[in-house]
Amino acid sequence: MLSLETRHAVHPAQVKVMGTAELRAHFLARDMFRDGEIRLIYTHYDRFVMGGAVPAGGCLTLETVAETGTERFLDRREMGIVNIGDTGTVRCNGEGYEMARGDVLYLGKGSGAVRFEGEGRFYITSAPAHAVFPSRLITPADCKEVRLGEPASSNQRVIKQFIHPQVMESCQLILGYTSLTEGSVWNTMPSHVHDRRMEAYLYWDMEEEARVLHLMGEPQETRHLFVANEEGAISPPWSIHSGAGIGRYSFIWAMAGDNIDFTDMDFVEPGEMR
Repeated sequence: MLSLETRHAVHPAQVKVMGTAELRAHFLARDMFRDGEIRLIYTHYDRFVMGGAVPAGGCLTLETVAETGTERFLDRREMGIVNIGDTGTVRCNGEGYEMARGDVLYLGKGSGAVRFEGEGRFYITSAPAHAVFPSRLITPADCKEVRLGEPASSNQRVIKQFIHPQVMESCQLILGYTSLTEGSVWNTMPSHVHDRRMEAYLYWDMEEEARVLHLMGEPQETRHLFVANEEGAISPPWSIHSGAGIGRYSFIWAMAGDNIDFTDMDFVEPGEMR
């Protein structure tokens, strides 16, 4: 029921000489959502973990993961969960949280075993934690919305901030999701890097034939990944993370690192990129 893949950190000089298959092997997160399984990717970027749990009407329990070296996965970690499927329930520490599509659940350090039930498709993110903060279910009605971009530049979008200092406290995990408005295709443009934090994307709410051209790499040494629905991109601190989509899409962003200052980023204008 549980599988885990480890991704080691990669130096930017290595990325300059990587071909398509190597880039996808290191930075594309695929096949995270299988019925009846919990599938995780353990990265060496700030020890961030991403993955999926699909109980498919049954139940799945996440408790011990050998790679963390702790008795339970959340003994020294916090977790953010997004339901991208039908309604399901997450149970932890004696509490049950019913989650509709688009709801976000924060679980604090020391929360114990996590049980996934029902028809949800649960996207899991996790980072090491040094303090305990209360677990909390955050619905889209509770989040903070930020609207950016404009139709003229094809990047009009709505950013929903959930695990975020203006909504709730966490140790280092920040999470939310962004949706493009009708007719817009570009996300996170102009692009940026934030050397203090890594970031991971999960693209979702896409038609089967749709794709996102995800841009990555150093600003003057860009590379790209073609990403399908329910696939993710792992973004090192030195890499941009931006893209354009073919058809409707949203993406869940999650970060971990030195701070939780969402605005701490170094912008890169399109004319500077290569």
